[in-house]
Formats: sequence, structure tokens, C-alpha cells
Amino acid sequence: MHRSAPLRYLLLAIVAATGCGRAGPDYAALRARFQAIADSAAPAEVAVAFMNLADSTYVGVNDTVTMHAASTMKVPVLIELFRQAEHGRFSLDDSVEVHTQFTSIADGSTYTLPPETDSEKKLYELAGKKTTYRDLADRMIQRSSNLATNLLIQIVTPDSVEATMRRIGADGMHVLRGVEDIPAFDRGMNNTTTARALARVMEVIARCEVTNRTSCDEMVQILKGQEFNDKIPSGLPRGTPIAHKTGNITGIDHDAAIVYPPGHAPFVLVVMTRGFQQREKAFAVSGDVARAAWDAVVR
Repeated sequence: MHRSAPLRYLLLAIVAATGCGRAGPDYAALRARFQAIADSAAPAEVAVAFMNLADSTYVGVNDTVTMHAASTMKVPVLIELFRQAEHGRFSLDDSVEVHTQFTSIADGSTYTLPPETDSEKKLYELAGKKTTYRDLADRMIQRSSNLATNLLIQIVTPDSVEATMRRIGADGMHVLRGVEDIPAFDRGMNNTTTARALARVMEVIARCEVTNRTSCDEMVQILKGQEFNDKIPSGLPRGTPIAHKTGNITGIDHDAAIVYPPGHAPFVLVVMTRGFQQREKAFAVSGDVARAAWDAVVR
């Protein structure tokens, strides 16, 4: 495993510690600001996890609260896909046949994914044909394709994803099943996470702790291609590079990001929300949290 931070992060940290006379981030004030944002959202729940990769300082609010992971669980699947490819189980350029029928983990019954409930519909046109693992990875993250996710979970297996999550210390992240497994959902067999665990998932990509540098860079590029940008990006200066994954189901809106401020080391930011009746309010909260993090680290 590659546990040391990339050299450029270390150099940025040295510059931040020694240069320009600027005081370091006030993390106590940042936590208070996160807490105020969370408190103002009540009765909706807001969980925040932040890590400055320059000095490894972590700040969390409600960060051990377990919530439905929604589509943020696709990031652990991405990590496991690249890990297994790196270990030679398959090549990302290998072909896999597209199909839409899957088996429930609850009772062994079969269910079919409908394109109507998926945010990415073009993959369904390839049913019975083949595409590559790499194409599925792109669709899974950038358009949040449920079909691509289920196809990849069949290949890498939930057990392997779980084992990797335990190895990296993301103990609050649990990937049990594919998407739209209604029999499992009805029995409470869901993919869940905490903000702290999800932040750890993003951190291992940012620090390149699970795979080699080539794989890490490709995962970051895939995450930078995320097409849904109403949450954390809304609170950042326009054009700020960000590698992230959103997730939502009824009453749930999450975003997990690695933010790359120009001239500064990256930071990891996770915002999870539950209970907003209007999604626009959840978007606004994510933007407020991102703005607070940016102000603390960059300004």
C-alpha cells in the first residue's frame, strides 16, 4: 500500500507552515461553524466530516451518525474494482455483457432494473451486448448509473468491498447489496455509512493508500467527471477542481469530495443530510458547509 502523502502535498504543507505569515486554520472556529449550520437545519439532520490533507487535521460534526449511503456506496465499489484489476483478476479494458436482471440478497428472488428510475439510461440500450469495466466505472460515478453499479458489484462482490473497507479503517461504511433490491430494502438490508467512514474512503483515494499512483489518478479523474454539482461545488469558487460523488434517495442527500484549492493542499469534505422536505435546502446546506471549509483553509 502507498501510505505516504504525495510529495506535492508535503511541499504545500511546508509552505503553509512557514510562509507568508498567515495563521493556520482555526479548526475550533470551523467546527463551531459546522455545528451552527447543522443546528439551523433541525429537525433535518446534517453530518459533516472534514480533513485538511496538509496537516491531517480532522473536524467532524454528527460524523458517527449512520445513514443510508445512497449512491455514495459507489465509491467503495470503484476502489475495489481498481484494486482487483491491479492485482490481475481482470483488466479494466476487458469486456462484460450487460444485463438488467439481478438476484436479491434477501430471498434469492430476481428483480429487473428499470431505466425509468435510473439517472443514466443509455447503458440499457446495450443489454445483451458487451462493454468494458472502465466504461461501467465511468457511468457508475459520473452519471450514477445503477445498472453499471449492479454489474460491477456482481464482479467484485460485496464481501470483497466490505473487506477492503475494514482494512482501510472505514468501519462505518457497509456495502451489502446492489441498487433497487426492494426485497432487501423492505427487510432493512441497506448500504449504510457515517460521514467519518465516507471521509476515510475519499482520503485513501486522495492519499493513494490502496492502489498504485496510476489507478489513483484515474479514480480521481473519474470522480472529477461527476455531472451532478448542486451540493458541495455550489459553495466553492467557480472552477475549483473537485473529485466527488453525490447520492440521494427520498429524504437523503449526500456529497463526498476531495477539493483541490489552487496553491493549497487538497481537503476532504463530506456532507450528509437526512430529513429535508425540499432538496434545494439540502443543496444549500452542502454549499454552506463547503464555503465554511474553503474560508478556513484557503482565505
